[in-house]
Amino acid sequence: MVRDATLSTISPMDTLTESNVPGVRLLFRGKVRDVYDLGDELMIVSTDRLSAFDVVLPTPIPGKGWVLTQLSNVWFRRTRDVCPNHVSDRSLADVVPDPAVRAPLEGRTVIGKKATPLKIEAIVRGYLAGSGWAEYQERGTICGIALPKGLRESDRLPEPIFTPSTKAPQGEHDENISFERACDIVGRDVATTVRDVALALYAAGAALAESRGIIVADTKFEFGLRDGKIIVIDEMLTPDSSRFWAMDGYQPGRAQPSFDKQFVRDYLKSIKWNQKPPPPELPPDIAARTAAKYREAYDRLKD
Repeated sequence: MVRDATLSTISPMDTLTESNVPGVRLLFRGKVRDVYDLGDELMIVSTDRLSAFDVVLPTPIPGKGWVLTQLSNVWFRRTRDVCPNHVSDRSLADVVPDPAVRAPLEGRTVIGKKATPLKIEAIVRGYLAGSGWAEYQERGTICGIALPKGLRESDRLPEPIFTPSTKAPQGEHDENISFERACDIVGRDVATTVRDVALALYAAGAALAESRGIIVADTKFEFGLRDGKIIVIDEMLTPDSSRFWAMDGYQPGRAQPSFDKQFVRDYLKSIKWNQKPPPPELPPDIAARTAAKYREAYDRLKD
């Protein structure tokens, strides 16, 4: 669980690029999250690190980890009837009793039940964008799924589609795969359940987001197995895992202004970075504008 907090308390001084929790074993540092081992549970700290094209950038985004945690927990609460998730009943104070150590972790930490992560990522696309648009232009498909001819960039698809990908090691790129390939990796029964649950979660999230003026063009879910059951892990429907567009500016036939890290990707493309380490620093105005986009997404989607 996370302590409720107000976004107004987040300032550049609150930026956290790396956590340090004495007496708790660090399991690993991911692209964005620091994960600690609590036995049957994990302590997951969302930092302000930002990855783009699967490379961690040197410039943090102030308050980003707070937004990811708070918004994920909003969605976890809303979708418990669709699929159980990893959020524990224990609080951060139960795990880190020292207020001084706990302070930088407040609002950005989840105590989660351990699960065995599936070796695929569950991507659902409702609109034609990103790598899906690139594949469609070349072959008329996304992950082997044939789509109608004549679609434009950012067009709404006839219906949302499940387009899984591999989970690449940090620094390498995920690979879009067919549903059949996903079955080969995790088994047909598991892949089928993941597909059906991911589509249901997307439908629930997209409908609510539209009522708040946001289009969820696509999103990524991660699932794990706990006691033989599939649960949602990691994060859910955040600006890091989703492509958010403003409904009032939506215009098919071009790329859309976004509330997510696509803004950073577009900047990095504009300076012709080769998408390989070492990544460039972000200018202060790009970092600040990115932080503002994350905060606006949270403000629109929160309870």
